[in-house]
This record gives sequence, structure tokens and C-alpha cells, in this order.
Amino acid sequence: MRNIFVMFLALIALNFTYAQEQIGETSTFSLEEAIDFALKNNYSSINAERDLTDAQKQKWEVIASGLPQIDGTVNYQNQLKQPVSLIPSEFFPGGEPGTFTPVIFGVPQQIIATGTLKQQIFDGSYIVGVQATKAFLRYSAYNKEKTDQDVRKAVVEAYGNVLLAQESADILERNKATLEENLFETQKLFENGLGDEESVEQLEITLSSIENQLKNAIRFEKITLQMLNLIMGIDIDAPTKLADNLDDLTQSNMRFALLESNFNIENNVDYKLAQNLNEQRFFELKLAKSKALPTLNAFVNYGTSAFGNNFEFFNSDQEWFEFSTFGVDLTIPIFSSLGRSSTTQRAKIALEKAKTQLSEAEEQIRLQWERAKSDFIFATEEYETAKENLRLAERIENKNQIKYSEGLASSFELRQAQIQLYDAQQGFLQSMVDVINRKTELETIINE
Repeated sequence: MRNIFVMFLALIALNFTYAQEQIGETSTFSLEEAIDFALKNNYSSINAERDLTDAQKQKWEVIASGLPQIDGTVNYQNQLKQPVSLIPSEFFPGGEPGTFTPVIFGVPQQIIATGTLKQQIFDGSYIVGVQATKAFLRYSAYNKEKTDQDVRKAVVEAYGNVLLAQESADILERNKATLEENLFETQKLFENGLGDEESVEQLEITLSSIENQLKNAIRFEKITLQMLNLIMGIDIDAPTKLADNLDDLTQSNMRFALLESNFNIENNVDYKLAQNLNEQRFFELKLAKSKALPTLNAFVNYGTSAFGNNFEFFNSDQEWFEFSTFGVDLTIPIFSSLGRSSTTQRAKIALEKAKTQLSEAEEQIRLQWERAKSDFIFATEEYETAKENLRLAERIENKNQIKYSEGLASSFELRQAQIQLYDAQQGFLQSMVDVINRKTELETIINE
């Protein structure tokens, strides 16, 4: 036993070490690999898969309720104080008329074992229930599809945010290095009497702002990476690396062919869910109507019983008495004080509401498609504009650097050019992320 205990502790230690190594391993994901990983390991996706399995079990649960059911019961009784009955005394020899004699019937102990077979012959609600399980299964499948879409979209956004934070930190690092060099040269000029103090202070203000932005970008990079890990279903502190870069992803998502694709609304998941709601309401109406139909059930049982003054039922000489019954139950709904009628009317109203919601959903989805196309076109146009603005801002800043070093531009003018460059840099990075996200919106609507 001591050896087994030692082996058990060693096994636990080995598993713990392996788990720690798994957390400590660095995994590298491209965007598509991150999406595939998340679809298998995301918490919501896992539970959606479980819901689909649960729906399949519920389907069989409904079907099984109309199949033969067998129950077995065993009843044992020991009458510690047996009931007494009073019998007129004249029934017994020598009994005095007008008096009663106490009599105990039966024996104190008895045991009864019974097996019952039940079979549903006709029940309208059962037929409707079996039909409705197909619609419920489709709902679970559509819900899983919707969850996968949400997970994919969340991964794309989180992946893009991580790249945005990384690129921002890199750019801010370069900007900081340039400012530090400018500040160093300006301070030397001021110390030698060739510059003014205001130029030093202007650069110190700009450098302080860039340093704060850099610190925030580094913190934001950590948070966005933790968010991506959470969506992917791994430990938020796991060291994850991204294989793609922001520029390559942007170029691969400039797919204008999506705008020309034929939009089939029946492929949209939200439309499928709205249609499924109509199916469910239709079966709810059928179920309400089926309550007015009769139900017919049959049963047969077989049992045996034994009696005795003492618990000797397992003795070989114990006498057992058999019994069996066959029966049919027919239930006919006659009058419910208009309760069933109200239930049916409510089901009709619910179905009409579902039809209206389907029409509304169809129009909303078509509007979403038009808006998504417009947003994608705008995102691509903004990307091209931001790219050109960055090129111009770099030229302007470079010219001001030269002018400043030659004494032809003030520190204020240089600072304005630097701030304009920094805004253009962030705008360009954000425009790339917007292209990726807007293209994902298009794919989500057409369910590609």
C-alpha cells in the first residue's frame, strides 16, 4: 500500500509538471489557426456543442415516451399492530346478541412484487412532439452556427487589436528615439548659447506625451493578448505569438469580389433562426389543437404476493399467489370551460407574431448587407487616404526636421509637424484594422 501511495503522488506531480509546461509553452498562431483553435476550445463554442448533443438526447427522450414502458415494484408491509374488526357476537356459537366480538383478519406480514407494461396507443400531443423535435434540433444546430460566427468575429477583432497594439508600440518606440535625439541636440545648442529654452521645453512636452502613450500601448498590448487568449479558450497568461502582421492581413482582406457576390438571405444564420421560430410556433399551435383529441393507452401487469406471521418469504416452502391484469384507458376531453380554446387562440397569435418577426428580420438583414457593403467600401477608401496622409505627414515632418536643424523653423512648428505625423501613424494603423473587421462583417452576413 505504501508503494502504491508513493506511485500515486509521483503521478500527480508528473501531471502537475506537465500542466505547468503546457501553460509555459509559447504557441504561434496565424489568424486562421487562431480561428480554428477557438472554434474547438472557446468556452461558448464548447457549450453550444453540448447544447446540440443535449437536443439530440431530448429528441430521443420525447420519442421514448411513446414506446413501451416497463415498471417494477416491490411492496413489503409488517403490521406491528394489526387492525381489529368488530363482528356481531351472534355470528359465533354461544355469542350474546347485541354484543360484538373483536376479530383480526389476515397475517401481520405480506410482500407483493408487480411488473407493469404500459403502451401508448394514441396521443395527438405525442405525434406533434416528435415532429417538433426536428425543429428543435435545427434550432440547436443554427445556434451552434451562430456561436461559431460570433467566436470567429471575436477572434478576428482581438487578433487585429493585438497587432494594432504591437505596431503602435513599435512606432512609438521609433518616435521616442527620434525625439530623444532631437532633444539631446537642442539641449546642446541651448547650453552653447545657440538655441532658446523654449525649443527644449517644446521637445520635452512632446517626449513626455510620447512616453506616456508608449507605456499605455505596452499595457494595452498585454490586455489585448489576454483577451485573445480568453476567446481562444486558453490561459490568459499563456505566452502567445502571432504569425501574421497587420499589413499582410489588410492586403489579403481587400477582397472586392465579396461585393459582387449574390446575396442569398436563406444562408444568413439570423434568418434561419427567425424561420425556425416560425416552425416552433407552428408546432405549438398543432400541440394546442391536439389537446382536444382523445388519448388511448393500454397496460398489462403481472405480480405475485406472499403472506406470513413471520418474515420467511425466502424459504422454499413459502407459498406465493400470482395475479395479472390487462386494461385500456381512454380519455376523451369534453369540456374545459373554453380553456383549450384560449390556449389555441394564443398559439395562433404567437404564430402570427413570428411571421411578422420573420418579415422584419428579412428587411433588417437586407439593410445590414447594404450597410456592411458601404462600410467595407468606406474602410478601404479610408485606408488608401490614411496611407497617403501618412506619406505626406512623413514628408512634412522630415522637412521641418531639416528646417529646424538649420534654424529656419521654430520648435513649435516642428512639434506641430510631429503631432500631425503621430496622428497619421495611428490613423493608418486603425484604418488597416477597420478593413479587416469590415470584411469580417460582410462574411458574417453572407455566412461565408
